[in-house]
Amino acid sequence: MDNAAIIAARAPSCLRHFHPKSLNYPPQDNAAYKRNLDSMHSVFANFSLTVTDCVEDVAARKISMWLEARGDTAAGEYVNEYVWNMEFDEAGEKIVGWREFVDVGMARDFFPRLMVEVRKRREEEAAAEGGA
Repeated sequence: MDNAAIIAARAPSCLRHFHPKSLNYPPQDNAAYKRNLDSMHSVFANFSLTVTDCVEDVAARKISMWLEARGDTAAGEYVNEYVWNMEFDEAGEKIVGWREFVDVGMARDFFPRLMVEVRKRREEEAAAEGGA
């Protein structure tokens, strides 16, 4: 995962919105999304996405993808599904809007365990920096 390349594909004002809204996840601007990606880097041993369906509307500069994700993490195997609805700028080069539908069960059951591992890694890094 090349976090810099992922962020570079987004327009400066791009927001990532999570759905369903019942999850109450706040939208992520580029800085928040990069922090999220960076924090996950330490707990994922590997990560892959498979696009299982894709619909493009070139005239409207929109794409919708159904993706399956798999990875090995410090909290166990990660298996998830997403639907990404993305809108692009006039040139079709940068993502200007992103709506992401996530597996509610995964968000409710696995994500908290994953965040425990993220916090553990942060604490270990802080302790190592403090002892150096």
